[in-house]
Amino acid sequence: MKRICVFCGSREGTRPVYAEAARAVGSMLASEGIGLVYGGGGIGLMKILADAVLDEGGTVIGVIPQALTVQEIAHPRVTDLRIVGSMHERKALMADLSDAFIALPGGYGTLEEFCEIVTWAQLSFHRKPCGLLNVAGFYDPLLAQLDRQVAEGFLSPTMRTLVAEANEPGELLAALQAYRSPVTERGMSKEQI
Repeated sequence: MKRICVFCGSREGTRPVYAEAARAVGSMLASEGIGLVYGGGGIGLMKILADAVLDEGGTVIGVIPQALTVQEIAHPRVTDLRIVGSMHERKALMADLSDAFIALPGGYGTLEEFCEIVTWAQLSFHRKPCGLLNVAGFYDPLLAQLDRQVAEGFLSPTMRTLVAEANEPGELLAALQAYRSPVTERGMSKEQI
């Protein structure tokens, strides 16, 4: 893996453990020689994550829509800042640049970006691994919802495997590196979807 896209909050959250996790993920990526692709912001967990990678000599590609360069105060230190015209362009470019995807804690944007990239995997638009770093149980409700979607017949057990999960950054990286997509080049049968 050359680069991993990390979705995370433009806020730090209420608990120090979230910032600690962002720092740990950034440090891990830099130490493993894996570049970071992220939303380009210079605030919240986004900034903490990017700073951790940069402080340890890693590379960071930030992708931010022009309209957010003021609101999110685009990070001035990233290795490569790409300014795009829309959120759609942002997500498409981040997906193209990345070999895997991780979601740290965050708000609507984090959830939307992660769910969209998993949906793209389900639809055979890519076969890259997607994982949730379940910091202090942050994603327990979402993981329970995914399991309920399987139990209620809205998501196949095969498609549930599209989302890797772990509590520690190294554990999640190992899961992403070991991942084998259940989606074939021809896509999924309707029973598998």
